[in-house]
Amino acid sequence: MTAPQITPRLEIDLARVWHNSAQLSGRLALRKVAVTGVTKVALGDPRIARAMLQGGVSSLGDSRIENIIKMRQAGIQAEFMLLRSPQLSRIDDVVQYADISLNSEPEVIRRLSVAAQRLGRRHRVLLMLELGDLREGIPLSEIEQVVSLCRSLPNIDLEGIGTNLTCLSGVKPDATNMHRLSDTAVRLRQRFGLPLLQVSGGNSSSLDWLLNSDNIGAVNNLRLGEAILLGRETLYGQPLPALYQDAISLVAEVIEARVKPSVPEGELTQNAFGERPSFVQRGEFQRSILAMGLQDIQLAGIVPQQPDLAVIGASSDHLVLDSGRHPLQVGDEVRFNLNYAATLAAMTSPFVEKTYLNEGSAEHSPSGVRSPSATPRQPADS
Repeated sequence: MTAPQITPRLEIDLARVWHNSAQLSGRLALRKVAVTGVTKVALGDPRIARAMLQGGVSSLGDSRIENIIKMRQAGIQAEFMLLRSPQLSRIDDVVQYADISLNSEPEVIRRLSVAAQRLGRRHRVLLMLELGDLREGIPLSEIEQVVSLCRSLPNIDLEGIGTNLTCLSGVKPDATNMHRLSDTAVRLRQRFGLPLLQVSGGNSSSLDWLLNSDNIGAVNNLRLGEAILLGRETLYGQPLPALYQDAISLVAEVIEARVKPSVPEGELTQNAFGERPSFVQRGEFQRSILAMGLQDIQLAGIVPQQPDLAVIGASSDHLVLDSGRHPLQVGDEVRFNLNYAATLAAMTSPFVEKTYLNEGSAEHSPSGVRSPSATPRQPADS
């Protein structure tokens, strides 16, 4: 008898990760834009990193130096970009393990220079511009001053400029803010005689603008994580054409399945998380409890793949489903699609097993690009 698989678990289909990476890298290459594959939601998982690289991404990016160290120690051969401004307490690690770091603070760049001299290395910096989302970024009025600083510091090479939009405030990448980025790159090249090798136009939220714009200006790089791993654009959460939305699935196990009332009995107060849920009287129906809770997932970010199931709620370690239209039994497995926040939570939870499908299935194709030997399910057409 085959031993049951551990639940809850994430099933990560590396063939689908490869496919999504190859599709996006190929489309953007037609516009002369390179892709940095972002591994932070996967905690720098070396298997996912390899699938991205085999799919054609030009470099790997992560917000945590610990993840970059893990990938390097796993033997991943790639150019690594640290996406979050370096912490002063980790400067030596940044210089030693990251080829490029995104920066917005002059003092951090000075400290990178000191560390690079001490370690006998050169370090490349990409300056982040503030274009409205109010997360990290240098005001346009200060950018020439920071460029001058970078040029004066030993062992520091100015790689280029970039921006980040949508993540904090939801500001949409559009012709106005993207052209400000391009115009700044052109101005700096003329003012300082610099090549500015990379003009990084943001994350997965910039895909819609880039793929549909007649003029992308100087932008030649995007940093893509969610688009690759979940097959969706991040402005409205819509599926991207010809990409898989189920490269990562969550599987949980039923531990109770009973017919119960739809409305609780007794005086109601707040629940364990300070909420006051509301209930609608609809008689009795089957409620199924899964061995997974808010310590593992973000409730609003999971959707059962079986349409006859609906999420009712969750506590820290129990997830409750309405399974009245699709009766379940103890031991049954239920599969979920995830959004970015739920993927991040499940990846981070030590109680969610990570399993891999189609691992090692990629072989060299005549073009030199690795392709999966297994045929994945048909991706979305729109």
